[in-house]
Amino acid sequence: MKKICLNFQIHQPFRLKRYRFFNISNDHYYYDDYANESYIRRMVEMSYIPANVVLLEAIKEHKDKFNVSFSISGTTLDQFELYAPDALTTFRALAETGCVEFIAGTDAYSLASLVNKEEFVAQVEAHKAKIERLLGKPASKVFCNSNMVFSNEIGAMVEEMGFQGVLTEGAKHILGWKSPNYLYCSAANPRLKLLLRNYKLSDDIRFNFSSPSWSEYPLTAEKLVYWIEMLDAKEDVINISLDYSTFGEKQPVSTGIFEFLRFLPKVALKKKISFATPSKLIDMQPVAPLSIHYPISWTDEERDLTAWRGNELQIEAFDKLYKLAPRVKKTADKKINIDWKYLQASDHFRFMSTKFYSTGRRTPYNPYESPYDAFINYMNVLSDFGMQLQKIDSPVEKINVKALQTELAEKDRQLMSTKLQLDKLRTTIAKAMQQDEEESQLDEKAPKKKTGSPKKETADVNVKTTNKAPTGKEQKKK
Repeated sequence: MKKICLNFQIHQPFRLKRYRFFNISNDHYYYDDYANESYIRRMVEMSYIPANVVLLEAIKEHKDKFNVSFSISGTTLDQFELYAPDALTTFRALAETGCVEFIAGTDAYSLASLVNKEEFVAQVEAHKAKIERLLGKPASKVFCNSNMVFSNEIGAMVEEMGFQGVLTEGAKHILGWKSPNYLYCSAANPRLKLLLRNYKLSDDIRFNFSSPSWSEYPLTAEKLVYWIEMLDAKEDVINISLDYSTFGEKQPVSTGIFEFLRFLPKVALKKKISFATPSKLIDMQPVAPLSIHYPISWTDEERDLTAWRGNELQIEAFDKLYKLAPRVKKTADKKINIDWKYLQASDHFRFMSTKFYSTGRRTPYNPYESPYDAFINYMNVLSDFGMQLQKIDSPVEKINVKALQTELAEKDRQLMSTKLQLDKLRTTIAKAMQQDEEESQLDEKAPKKKTGSPKKETADVNVKTTNKAPTGKEQKKK
């Protein structure tokens, strides 16, 4: 029996504000809060919540026969917490049905897997914890990297972390004549199963659904199911993975995209085509190993890394960012670590891409007027971030801080000693004053002493006079 694996990707970065050269060392907050809140609210109201309502209704109607999976980046979950708790409520409702699986990825939607294993592993673990905390359900045992980036080397790290499968792109230059509609395994790690995205069917929904110039227009649920039904009987795994904003944003409600989503499970189940989550599919037996020596992705025609590392601007910004990693790991500063995470989002490097660039192109997704504008803005932010990190990380600064702390402690001790002495002196003075006051009161109450007799004093004088030696006149008289 053929099985459809529906996977919906949701990612929103924290967009940076206009950060000029003169902001460096003066302004340490880098984000455009208005743009971030406005864009996430727009997506929630136009796309995420309406699509979630459709999925909830379909799951209730078909019970456990209809299953889907989500890959929601950590930065998106952070923005749901900040700006759209109502969206989180609907995702929790989906999780409670038991028919929805949440795929682990990198918390920052970064490309750390290409350059820093320690950072990559830390972000995956953080994302798993965030999924369980906010959505109330453990993450799947299947992994999906940012932008579906994968290689043998990344597969080895993923398998080491305990994952049993990976959802990645069914790139033509990797498959050759093979079909993506089978379960494969990694040639480097045979225990790791590979679920390959059918980009043809996925992109027909995402890009061609409402295009009158498309030869197959209009696309209906019946037509998509018919195409799947006509595949070779042995092609039993059809992975359809697309941006969730396809529903309501890229394809507006007026195109009938929500009706397409509503009727798809009904039409497929009627044709005996079932739905399965990624963790169910990896229990099957793989048909062959695949070796992927160079990283692939789901972006652009090349399905490689050129969307993020295709020009000198991108490479310089990317390399400068990850050179800071060892220093970031040495600090526990909360703000530094939050900025470090958000600055790793792959979108910042995508904005610097010169592929398919036309002057003046400006969208809510890419707010920059040119790749060079994106590069300058990002590098200004990164310069300030590096300076803040230097202040915390510099050994000189640490020595000065320690010395200052010692000096302050000594001054505190001296002040306390002086205070004790002053208190003791005040007590002594108070006791002395009290004693003087008591003695004064006693003196006032005691009788006065009598002085000597005047007669006695006169007699004494006379005696003293008589005893004097006679003068010359007195001797002649005699």
